[in-house]
Amino acid sequence: MESNHSNTSSTSDKRKPWVVLGVIASIVVAVWLLLMVMPKGFKATHEEIGTGKPAVVFVYDPGLAVSNSQTEQMNEARAHLGDNALFLLARAGTPDGDKMIATYRAESAEVLLFDPTGKLIKRQYGVIGANELMQWLRL
Repeated sequence: MESNHSNTSSTSDKRKPWVVLGVIASIVVAVWLLLMVMPKGFKATHEEIGTGKPAVVFVYDPGLAVSNSQTEQMNEARAHLGDNALFLLARAGTPDGDKMIATYRAESAEVLLFDPTGKLIKRQYGVIGANELMQWLRL
């Protein structure tokens, strides 16, 4: 009977590395899926404006509830459009954001649309829905 117990223990020891590898692989896949689902952040620099893609720039003010709603709509539009347009933030209180705000006399919660050459062609206060943003970009 002891030899039978040692065979069971030996089989269990052989399976242990495979179980550990399976658990590790499952964790890696779960983390990868979460990263793919999470929205990308927005760049708060503006040197890409005028480089051949239209750009939507939102004047972000963390103190306004509308800021979170607008970034959600921008994320949704970006999910549909991919890399065909730029989605950027002008954050008040940062050097790049303050420069953009001053240059275009923009105000908090304002959305600016730039054509592919970098010319400001439209501006409107948020919240602008994802569908309307996509219409703005005509892509």
